[in-house]
Amino acid sequence: MINLQVCGDNGDVVARARAGVEWTDAFAGLDSVRFPMLWALIPYGDAVFNQRQVPLLLAELDRLPAACVGDWVGQARELCQVVERGQHLYLWFVGD
Repeated sequence: MINLQVCGDNGDVVARARAGVEWTDAFAGLDSVRFPMLWALIPYGDAVFNQRQVPLLLAELDRLPAACVGDWVGQARELCQVVERGQHLYLWFVGD
């Protein structure tokens, strides 16, 4: 399970998603050219997105294959808005 959270520069968690990303082979099969942000996800590591990367991530969420979609997508959108509205905030996908 990959958990989602927004953290500040100091590492404090500002917001968390209730749902996590269930890793499936569909994520491993994402095209790195079409999905460069989501392609960075791995089940056992962390991926961090800054304020400039969030719009790219949101665009990828719009075209995500059905096999990758879940409750986490809407919650990821909400966390992206937190990052966009704040300063020195980052969206973390935290792997196991």
